[in-house]
Amino acid sequence: MWPPDPDPEPDPSPPAAKLRTPARGCAPSWLPFLAARAKGRLLLAAPGLSFIIFVCYVASTASAFLTAPLLEFLLALFFLFADAMQLNDKWQGLCWPMMDFLRCVTAALIYFAISITAVAKYSDGAAKAAGVFGFFATIVFAIDFYLIFNDVAKFLKQEGSADETTANKEEEEDSDSDSD
Repeated sequence: MWPPDPDPEPDPSPPAAKLRTPARGCAPSWLPFLAARAKGRLLLAAPGLSFIIFVCYVASTASAFLTAPLLEFLLALFFLFADAMQLNDKWQGLCWPMMDFLRCVTAALIYFAISITAVAKYSDGAAKAAGVFGFFATIVFAIDFYLIFNDVAKFLKQEGSADETTANKEEEEDSDSDSD
């Protein structure tokens, strides 16, 4: 905290041990920073890969598949813009994590299906390249929905434990322990 404490307590552990392993039950202080950077990189990778796949499908004979990457490119740009402008704080009526989760799940499934079809059915290089990039996009979206799922699960677990402790306190207050 700032300003620094004038009389800091001495740390019983040596400094090298603190760098190697975090305290039991605590996450390292740099972990949220890395998670935020990973989420930012995923938000940047999604429209980039979608645009590359769209261009590959436009140039290939598998042009029937170009609608999916175009729509996903536009959705990924919207979510990137919404995250950059912090619209989730401004528009409270929408469930942003659930919308992002559903977008990532459907994108991963659709990219996986059209990538398999593009690689197996079409023989031109652009369709094969779109299929390979589609597999990369499937991995990116799968990682993204895994991270979103973990965040939502942690939030629900914290909310559930808070509800349980509130319910337990209310039960204890309502109970009549004075009567014999």
